[in-house]
Amino acid sequence: MSQRRGNPWIVMVTLCIGFFMTILDTTIVNIAIPDILEDLDATISEVLWVMSAYILVVAVLVITAGRLGDIVGPRKVFIAGMILFTVASALCGAAMEPWQLIAARALQGIGAALITPQTLTILTGVFPPEKRGLPSAIWGITAGVAGLAGPTLGGLLVAEGNWRWVFYVNVPLGLVTIAMAVALIPDVRPDKRLRLDITGVVLASAALGAITYGLLEGDRYGWGTITSFLSIPVVIAAGLVLLVVFLATQARVNDPLMPLGIFKDRGFSLMSFVIVAVSFGMMGLSLTLTIYLQQVLGLSALQAGLTLAPTALAMMFSFPVVGFLIDKIGGKYVLICGLALYPVSLALIGNMARTDSGQWSLLGPLILAGISQAAAFAPTVTMAMQDVRTEFAGAASGAFNAIRQLGFLIAVAAMGAVLQSRLTSELHGEAERQAAQLPGEFREGFVDAVTSAGGSIDAGAGDVRLPAGASGQLAQQMREIAQSVFDQAFVGALRFTLLACAAVVVVACLLSFAAKRPDPAKAPTAEEELALM
Repeated sequence: MSQRRGNPWIVMVTLCIGFFMTILDTTIVNIAIPDILEDLDATISEVLWVMSAYILVVAVLVITAGRLGDIVGPRKVFIAGMILFTVASALCGAAMEPWQLIAARALQGIGAALITPQTLTILTGVFPPEKRGLPSAIWGITAGVAGLAGPTLGGLLVAEGNWRWVFYVNVPLGLVTIAMAVALIPDVRPDKRLRLDITGVVLASAALGAITYGLLEGDRYGWGTITSFLSIPVVIAAGLVLLVVFLATQARVNDPLMPLGIFKDRGFSLMSFVIVAVSFGMMGLSLTLTIYLQQVLGLSALQAGLTLAPTALAMMFSFPVVGFLIDKIGGKYVLICGLALYPVSLALIGNMARTDSGQWSLLGPLILAGISQAAAFAPTVTMAMQDVRTEFAGAASGAFNAIRQLGFLIAVAAMGAVLQSRLTSELHGEAERQAAQLPGEFREGFVDAVTSAGGSIDAGAGDVRLPAGASGQLAQQMREIAQSVFDQAFVGALRFTLLACAAVVVVACLLSFAAKRPDPAKAPTAEEELALM
């Protein structure tokens, strides 16, 4: 084993397993929500915090954790994070009360925050700049596949066991990764002695905490008042003000938590926007299709997860081809092709979605989405980190991951708002059109009832309160029409939302033309990189 210590490719495998686990736990829990509600007798609010606690803690701490790796060594921080994440996963699975599960999820989030930035930092340390292309691409693919695999793997675990296995599955994986990390990962800390900027930690944590909380809880409070004078806009605005103060202080300290110089690098800044844009596409697709497959097509959670699985599989299996193309034509042009094809796949899915579609009717565009995501993800990290100096690797990795995490949250909030707004509009128009089938005296009441029931994106005909006097055969007819209205309206809202996502990705595609192309003379081929083994 000692002969393999420091082997960059084995180190990369170890890091990617840990990174995969942290991303997987962002989405795998969603599929288990109904079972958690029933088994723990939890409220909707408590279950939402089971998901939110993890995301909130990761977003708040990831920048600090990145800099901490620069100071005490990324190997130590990665191992500490893996131990904490594994223990917290076991506690999540053993939880008997909602508050216990929420607390364990927050602890799991601390572990994930410690792990995530160290993965890029260590990769930057064990691979020289001219040989980082392939490992960085694998890192990016790992993030994409993990996010897409969550619903499918979660559905299988819940179907074959129970919701607790969504967390218990991390324990054996975590133990193996800890053993590999202790035995195989070298110490790659920079020679320069650094100090932790405590003021920066407080300001960054408060700023990211406020912004993340506002984005997570905005929909719950209707983007309005939380209590008394406190409202979601006030919380987000306070977070933005603190963020400005944080950035201002970073320009004046000797050892900043986040060196602002990293944003002067064109590649880092552009790729930060690209990763946010890709998050919009991924979340828009995941959000709309998860509801569409279950609410409109009537598939079970497991069936819906399996329907989406081809996207993750296509992404994974297309990677060797993407890697070959990066070697031949450069990461910039592979990225542009991926960002150009992804909107096409989103538009095709929106155009092909019907209320009577079969389970596999969207297979073609879902595979195209996976291939295009592979092409978009693979070069992004390489192009972001290629010119970052070693002593700034942890800070840059923390910043990049914080931007990715906030991009994910902004995408969830924005696409959820777009979908809800469009659904409300579509419901009213569709209800008026189909109300023509009803007796005249019931039409207006039916339209009002259907429109009022559309208060959430997962509402359905069962939420409609029929007009007074509707009973028997007429009531049954109204319910059938209401279901048709909801199905048609959601498909219309899905199309609009996916087109909005596609527009964001198109902007990223156009901006990517401004990215620098790495010097081909310095870029190794795939064979040369594999020769490092």
